[in-house]
Amino acid sequence: MTKLTQLQTDKSALERTRIVTSELPTLQQGEALMKIDGLAVTTNNITYAAFGDTPHLRYWHFFPAQEKGWGHMPAWGFAEVVESTVEGLEKGERFYGYWPIASHLVVKPVRVGERGFYDGSEHRLELTSAYNQYQRSRTDAAYREDDEYYQMLLRPLFITSFMLADFLEDNGFFGARQIAVSSASSKTAYGTAFCLENLDQVQLFGLTSSGNQAFVDTLGCYDQSVGYDELETLDPSVPTLYVDFSGDDQLRSRVHHHFGDSLVYDCYAGSAQSHEHLDESEKNLPGPAPQFYFAPYQIKKRNADWGAAEVTRRFNEAQLAFIRRVGDKQQPWMRVNEHNGLEAAQALVEDLCAGRIDPREGHVVLID
Repeated sequence: MTKLTQLQTDKSALERTRIVTSELPTLQQGEALMKIDGLAVTTNNITYAAFGDTPHLRYWHFFPAQEKGWGHMPAWGFAEVVESTVEGLEKGERFYGYWPIASHLVVKPVRVGERGFYDGSEHRLELTSAYNQYQRSRTDAAYREDDEYYQMLLRPLFITSFMLADFLEDNGFFGARQIAVSSASSKTAYGTAFCLENLDQVQLFGLTSSGNQAFVDTLGCYDQSVGYDELETLDPSVPTLYVDFSGDDQLRSRVHHHFGDSLVYDCYAGSAQSHEHLDESEKNLPGPAPQFYFAPYQIKKRNADWGAAEVTRRFNEAQLAFIRRVGDKQQPWMRVNEHNGLEAAQALVEDLCAGRIDPREGHVVLID
């Protein structure tokens, strides 16, 4: 008989995980059983987990574990309906969304429609609705079966990249003539740079560690890579916009002190740290106070400006172009590694926690 198998994480030591097996629950009316078969597990998962109990994030609340101190780490991927008591959800249908690292999940579908459904389970009602939405693959205009690995690895990040690039352009880059992007080797950062290619009269610098500088150079989406130790070589007299993906307080301080009044805007794009942490880190900094960037605000604005259908069309078009570039067979920006089973996922989580991950690689866990 099929069992429910879960990878649970020690919330006080994220590298420590355990595999827990139990009986599958009996479905109640209004529920569906989903079989999870592929998930993207990335550094972002670890970063979010580290701040998982902050009030605005509540990362551990989506799939709570029964035992105190343990949690189910969420990840983006695909699952199929294996049993359903819900009209409009048929056995064998495939959905993209936010799942625990586990073999199955029982969901309580509400607002079921052509695009998909929302999980209306009671404990998720007060959580961010975007994470409760499950998209039907057969009606997803951006879905390509051959791109599933790329979709689960890139889509959650690229929505941030796409809307961030739009936010910056929408505001005329706040008058900047150069943009410095930290953690330039990260997928969200170079996704943003991809959306900002071919800028007129604005130079794009990718700030990165010395070990990742060669990789950043190969991307070709920054005008120049700059090692963190070379930050002060950038011209401090040029109006500068800082896009912070690193969340590094010391680096932020160096940026502010180096550029001073020439720093026109500090856009804090790191999405896993709390507002409280950001407020604490900005004290006594010269120049503008760091501003927290939250993609849903720009999405809401563009839904009003363009209409939701046009926002979706533009995003889908950009996402497909990005996937084509990242997965280019001649010169790929990312190699995809498969990890089969939850035991392999345990080893991957350990490597992610220890920072033993090449920025050129994306990691997908295939559930048995």
